[in-house]
Amino acid sequence: MAEEVPYTRTVALTIGSSVTIRGTPTIAFVKDPQLQVDFHTEPSEKSDIAFHFRVYFGYSVVMNTRQSGKWGNEVKSSTMPFEDGKPFDLRILVLRNEYQVIVNGEQYYSFAHRIQPSSVQMVQVWRDICLTSVDVV
Repeated sequence: MAEEVPYTRTVALTIGSSVTIRGTPTIAFVKDPQLQVDFHTEPSEKSDIAFHFRVYFGYSVVMNTRQSGKWGNEVKSSTMPFEDGKPFDLRILVLRNEYQVIVNGEQYYSFAHRIQPSSVQMVQVWRDICLTSVDVV
């Protein structure tokens, strides 16, 4: 059973929490599909974003924060563990100093906290994916 995209959910994150997203890209990589995960500080799309994770499938991953409506310095990686047309298991761990991003069981990215994870109130997952599940523990 697939989830609607964009998918939003209210959450309360603490150190040790994790958000696991399972899905499949819906468009061939040559057509530039994307995946976006945002940890909002209020239950609104217009709120600040403590953690922004955006995959440009086949090319790069960008991580950032949005504070007072302004984007910070983005962290970019060309490491691409996602495969064209294949399901993925994306897990974001909330650690004391950073978010750790694990794709298909392997750690690929980390992003230091700029906004405390305890301020996160909503997770949003969207763009060009078929979303299988989102689990927050």
